[in-house]
Amino acid sequence: MISEPSRYYAVELHALPSRIGQVRRIVSAHLRQWHLDALVDHAVLGVTELLTNVHRHAQPDKRCTVEIELLLDRLTVSVRDHDPRIPRAADLDGADDGGFDSAFDSDGSDEFEELATSGRGLAIVGAVSESWGVRTCGDDGKVVWFTLSAPPSAPPVEERVHVVHVPPTERAYTEYDPFPVLAGHPG
Repeated sequence: MISEPSRYYAVELHALPSRIGQVRRIVSAHLRQWHLDALVDHAVLGVTELLTNVHRHAQPDKRCTVEIELLLDRLTVSVRDHDPRIPRAADLDGADDGGFDSAFDSDGSDEFEELATSGRGLAIVGAVSESWGVRTCGDDGKVVWFTLSAPPSAPPVEERVHVVHVPPTERAYTEYDPFPVLAGHPG
């Protein structure tokens, strides 16, 4: 059975550093609006890593589409770009399987540099998500996606009427003098 998403948002952009920050804020705002605050950190980290890969590696251009979709209890975040090359994840423990998401020594060799500050993007996505993958679109590119489990919806809060009880010994003070009437003003 295929269902319609209960929530969906998409944005097209060029994966430039300034736009990546804007997309992080957009994704965060949508998830908060959808009451998925618990997923914001992992979703924003994942979309940042995917957009950084587009910025660093995608050819012939940096155009892409980010989609977030909530279907039942699953949030899917995906980034589609126009580069048909399939990325592969480097292991977080330093092993590399040779994908274009890998870090290289400064001399250009294929040995993975253990202290590299890049090259672990897809491994990070895999670590923070429930699942991730790549869907090819032929010569038109690919979609890299990841999923997060949405927390169960909170039960509706019962509307309660709050009654303030005033003890019978308390009452409004009624022994004030009336306000004086000022000259020239109707009283």
